[in-house]
Amino acid sequence: RVEDRSALSEILTELLAHGALLGDSGRDRELFLLAREYQRELGEYLAPLNLELEADPDRPIFQVRPVPGDCGLTARFSKAETLLALTLWRMRHDALMETPVETVVVTADQIWERLQLYFENVVLPTEAQMRDMLGRLRQRRLVRLRWPEETERFGDSQVEILPTLPRVIPFENEAAWAQQAEAYRASAEAAPAIPETKEEA
Repeated sequence: RVEDRSALSEILTELLAHGALLGDSGRDRELFLLAREYQRELGEYLAPLNLELEADPDRPIFQVRPVPGDCGLTARFSKAETLLALTLWRMRHDALMETPVETVVVTADQIWERLQLYFENVVLPTEAQMRDMLGRLRQRRLVRLRWPEETERFGDSQVEILPTLPRVIPFENEAAWAQQAEAYRASAEAAPAIPETKEEA
């Protein structure tokens, strides 16, 4: 429909810029409902880019995934971001194994603790580095963040690990995760310091 073109453009911009459309509330909810109506057409538009459109069966989320081996638009993580993403994947996995929940929310302090546990030879990121890396993951719609008030500690910041994350770095099981983590653990031993990261413009 002609009247939907502007909104469809917004939907495609969101999907291509951030990799996902989160339709929880407000304008994003309106776009999600429209995307559901045009799911087939959106999928056909993205197919020549070697991108697949996937709907979350349990939450109002559309996500684009690169066709394995074909898509050159795959988001690239720095080594530091990869270690953080691996840590968040494992935290989400462990939380769901313990108790099936709707959302998985952790704190920055808990992330630091798990980074130290999984990658013991890595120098832990500073508060500024952690803030930058989490901000980049938020841009890619992999986490939601609630920064603390000025009077609160950064370590109390809440990080919701979205179900989009395990689709970006998919592992069949914990053993597959451990194999990938070991590769980065060995790499981290060679260069243990997590470098400074800068927010993309």
